[in-house]
This record gives sequence, structure tokens and C-alpha cells, in this order.
Amino acid sequence: MAPLVEVAAAVIERPDGSFLMASRPAGKAYAGWWEFPGGKVEAGESARDALDRELREELGIRVATAWPWLKRAYRYPHAHVMLRFFRVSEWLGEPHPREGQALAWCQARKPEVEPILSANGPILKALQLPLEYAISDVENLGVEVFLERLEQRLAGGLRLLQLREKFLAPEAFKDLARETDARCRAHGADLMLNADAALAAELGCGLHLSATQLMRLETRPEVALLAASCHGPEELARAAQLGVDFVVLSPVLPTPSHPGAESLGWERFAAWLADYPLPVYALGGLSPNELARARAAGAQGVALKSAAWRSS
Repeated sequence: MAPLVEVAAAVIERPDGSFLMASRPAGKAYAGWWEFPGGKVEAGESARDALDRELREELGIRVATAWPWLKRAYRYPHAHVMLRFFRVSEWLGEPHPREGQALAWCQARKPEVEPILSANGPILKALQLPLEYAISDVENLGVEVFLERLEQRLAGGLRLLQLREKFLAPEAFKDLARETDARCRAHGADLMLNADAALAAELGCGLHLSATQLMRLETRPEVALLAASCHGPEELARAAQLGVDFVVLSPVLPTPSHPGAESLGWERFAAWLADYPLPVYALGGLSPNELARARAAGAQGVALKSAAWRSS
């Protein structure tokens, strides 16, 4: 069996959401195929050191800010690789090809370059996810106030919402889900319904599984977008095995709603994500101010409930 090759890969992102892809130069395996810039981690290097070196050598830029992100193991006919992705949001210099490769700025929903190496398919899908995952709070706000604030947040750029209101009777929840779904679609946002697979299928929206549901499943449900709540390594492993699209890991910090409950803390959160392949949102006791801390720990972003609906 071929040894595992560690590779540092960069998602170099502009503020408009576009990111850089590069073609593999002549003389290399899969020449002409497109991938994210980066290269092999050398002996004695950290993945971040390798990222910095490779981007200097390949593109002539110096990395200023890079967030650790997804880790994907992939077996090609010629190599078995562990791709360690970083999202590079700040750099010095203008990227230019220094090794005979072509470069292109792309969008996740329509990259417009081909062929793309198959290991990068899940990365393109993950790049469509925003940095914030909002969770509804109708029980505290009331339906009318929630819908007003939802409209404000959607107009302001919110693009991912979980509707989770266990206090509502089934018919009331269905009515609210239909209204929420219509508003999300009008703004191009994705709606996730908590636990209700039948209603998610009826509306054609996403499904968010509870940890209990996740552990009982044997195959992935047929839904547009699938997420799961996780609280420990066993659940994280099950989510990866089922191929859910993203995970919420909690509670990171103490929360008023669960006084006395054990929280993970950022050190344990980061350790559990060290080799994890799926996008993970941090949840529990967080505000938007914790976004940078969450990303530094390897998170996709933050999941917010009460903090998502505070009036400005």
C-alpha cells in the first residue's frame, strides 16, 4: 500500500466569494486538471509552513491570514493523499503562475474550469456554506417578531437557517415552515428543518438531524442538504460515515439554557477537528465576535440562536 502523503492546499478567497484554482502543469500526474494551489508537506514542516512555502514558490504571494479548514483523505491510482485545506483570506502580492500552470478565479456553484480533480468535489460543495448558521428562536420571540427579524437578516445576507421549534404543534410548525421556506427561497437562502424528514422532503429543503437520529440511521436520507448535531467523537465519526453535508458541534462554551452542563472548550473542539473531513459549525454560548476564534480552531463558522436575532 502506498504511504500517505500529506498535502497543504489553499482556498485563496476574495471578498466577493471567488477563489483561485490552478491547473496542474505538464509533466505532472493529471496534467491539465484543475485543483486548489498547494503541495506536499516536507519532513519537519507543519502543514501551515508547507502552505506558506508552496504559495511563495507557486504563486509568488506571502500568506498573511490562513484558517485551518477541512481535511480529506483521498486515494488516487498513483498516490494516497491527506489534503489539509486552509482558507486564505489575506495575502501580500498578486498571484501569478511561476510553474507553468494556468490560474482562474472561480465561484463554488459554477467553477467554469474543467476537468477538476475528484478529491476537490466535496470542497466545492462546502465552499457554498456561509460562515453563520442561524437557528430560529420563535419560542422566545413569537412568530410575528421572528418573521420580521428573519426578513431583516435575509435582506442583510443571512443564507443558512435552521427552523427548530419543538414547542409548536405539528400543524403550526408546518405552517411556519412553509412561510419560512418561501422567505428563504425569495432571498436565495437555504432552510434546514430540524428532525422532520417528511416535511423537508415535501418542501424540498434541507434536513437537520438530532444526534439521536444520526446514530440510528444506516443510510443517508434523500434530501437536498443534510446536517447533524454532534456532541462527541462517536457522533462526528457517524456523520462523516453517512456523508452529511455539515455538522454542528456543541456545546463549545457554557450556555444559560443549560446551566451546569459540561462544555467542550476551544482546545478540545480543535482537537476533535484535527483530521475531520466535514464542515463544522461551533455552537453554544457564542456570539458573532467568536467567529475568528472558531475558524482558528478549524470550524466552518458559528451557529447562533439568540445572538442571531438580536435587534441592532
